[in-house]
Amino acid sequence: MQHLEPLRRARISTETFPQNKRLAMWREVYGRGVTGVDIEPIGDAPFHADVTFSLLPGVGIAAGSRSPAHYRVTRELARQGGDVIVLSALRAGIATTSQFGAELNCGIGGASLLSSADPFTATLHTAGSFLTLALPRRSIAALVPNFAAAFGRPIRSDNAALRLLVRYLDIVSAGDELTNPDLARSVSTHILDLAALALGARGEHAELARLRGGKVARLRAIRSDILQELDRDDLSTELIAARHGISARYVRKLFEQDGSSFSSFVLAERLAKARRMLADRRYAHLNIARIAHESGFGDVSYFNRAFRRCYGLTPSDVREQAQRNCDS
Repeated sequence: MQHLEPLRRARISTETFPQNKRLAMWREVYGRGVTGVDIEPIGDAPFHADVTFSLLPGVGIAAGSRSPAHYRVTRELARQGGDVIVLSALRAGIATTSQFGAELNCGIGGASLLSSADPFTATLHTAGSFLTLALPRRSIAALVPNFAAAFGRPIRSDNAALRLLVRYLDIVSAGDELTNPDLARSVSTHILDLAALALGARGEHAELARLRGGKVARLRAIRSDILQELDRDDLSTELIAARHGISARYVRKLFEQDGSSFSSFVLAERLAKARRMLADRRYAHLNIARIAHESGFGDVSYFNRAFRRCYGLTPSDVREQAQRNCDS
């Protein structure tokens, strides 16, 4: 995958092309203009492809879905590939990759490492979805000196660093980090660190990657998970730890190292959720006790005290202010 023009994010979809020209235009726009690949559809089903590109400093991200097809980098095209390596993870479907005489079937959740400077074929045998990273060879080599050993062998779906990398990419892609230059640089570093761990970084290189990127990505994933579970009355470090395959002690340590705590983060986010609901007319039919419950509070008296301590207003005050603003 070649570097694109310095755009932050761009989406290319065959849905925007005339139906009778979709394959030809995809070959031209995506195959020649973006990635440097030849495309050969498999079967007679209508051709479909939809890819979103996100560009960070030194890191390219492509995520999307495609109908069955071979995507081939020939020797001629490989000479245009640049000094990057490609880490491709399968999200859905059946796929294989072939390079250096080895064919890999990584399975859903697995990944393969490819050299953009050498011919390869990536095939989706069924309709499916994928996540692909273009990573600077020098940056990866600095963290994983023997990264070339990963060529020709699958990165299994049970690789903890790979799972965390995919989850981290899902989180940052859904946010606005990619539009902030400083945050974008940090995200790039974290992606490189997680990719290095997935590729087998060892010793001081692995420790650096874990300290610099692994912990940040883990904490972000945990916070994202907590936000999805705020209304659970059994939300605890033990519950979150079990979902992430780590210890409750480690969860608490991650928050402590960030200058916070699990309980203070949960409380702040529950209060913030309650305030949003109180100010939203869509929830005007819910009384304050119900909103407290929907936000994860089992004790309404405690909710009222915590809310006033945090915002200097009662829940009723916030609701009345929102009503006045709507009426004015």
